[in-house]
Amino acid sequence: MLRFTRMAKKNKKLKILFTGGGSAGHVTPNIALIEKLLEEKWEISYIGSQTGIEKELITKLGIPYYPISTGKLRRYFSWQNFTDPLKIIYGITQALFLCFKLKPDLLFSKGGFVSFPVVFASWCYRIPIIIHESDLTIGLANKLSFPFATKICCSFPDTINQIKNKQKAVTTGIPIRKSFFSGDADLGSKICEFTSDKKIILVFGGSLGADKINTNIRQLLPNILDRFQIIHVCGKNKIAPNLQHNSYKQFEYLHDEFPHILAASDLVIARSGANSIYELLILRKPNILLPLSTASSRGDQIANARYCVNQGFSEAILDKELTAQLLLEKIETVDKNRAAIITAMNKIKVLPATEIIYELINKTVR
Repeated sequence: MLRFTRMAKKNKKLKILFTGGGSAGHVTPNIALIEKLLEEKWEISYIGSQTGIEKELITKLGIPYYPISTGKLRRYFSWQNFTDPLKIIYGITQALFLCFKLKPDLLFSKGGFVSFPVVFASWCYRIPIIIHESDLTIGLANKLSFPFATKICCSFPDTINQIKNKQKAVTTGIPIRKSFFSGDADLGSKICEFTSDKKIILVFGGSLGADKINTNIRQLLPNILDRFQIIHVCGKNKIAPNLQHNSYKQFEYLHDEFPHILAASDLVIARSGANSIYELLILRKPNILLPLSTASSRGDQIANARYCVNQGFSEAILDKELTAQLLLEKIETVDKNRAAIITAMNKIKVLPATEIIYELINKTVR
């Protein structure tokens, strides 16, 4: 097995390599940890895909970013299953070179297609590897990577039951950026020019928006704007300019405004990615979850949504059942049961994930 000599850690700046991408959910927890590690003067590098959303998000932070070839890992038949393994092998070759060049003390992997080549290359050099799984069910890239892991971080205790080597696993929660906790509800209302006499509903369908959600929300508007104010994050180039109303505000995407607008919201309608669920839990926001269908995902969001409904702190609508009428009924149900939903949320322990994982990183490399 390949190795390289390490200097005495007490005499050098510690280096950490991050990987993970393909969606914002595979990147934003990394960013929360990066913020903490920058405060502690770690040297940080990132390996991601050539065109994924991680490249834009990480380069904005001024972190050295190294793109590699990626191939999608599929559980279903596709002709690309015959060509993508070659991309993965090339990605492993690139990752081996980068790991030798960067000589990190530890790899932190968040999953996604880009992660497996980096995990395997790091294992070849005997670099300690910490992997994080956000969802209740385990993604394929992480499932393939787990045998090479030093430690496995899980967002929910139930996930550990799916891991063969449970001694490696620890429940940590999901790292959340500090700015998320600084939301100002009054500022959020002011940004949208909303009044205080009606409750606010925030709707977002992920980093790229969602056409079906957008259509149903807009069909719903005539029946709801007399009682609620709607903040609609609809995705790039998906704003409907003909829809103008004092109680309806559209955004393509939310950046620095997001913590403030989330703080101002009384009810949230969102996809059921693990990161979104964890954020809603932290802020105790009653919600309606609209999970991606199995046609668009491996079914992880459906499992996440089912868990939240069973715990009593969410309502959910499957993609095939989504209509404006059913959405209106769910809004009325959540609004009516608001107190009970918040009580159920208060029973769930939200862990300080960034601090827990940072301590785990320190114990692993020192």
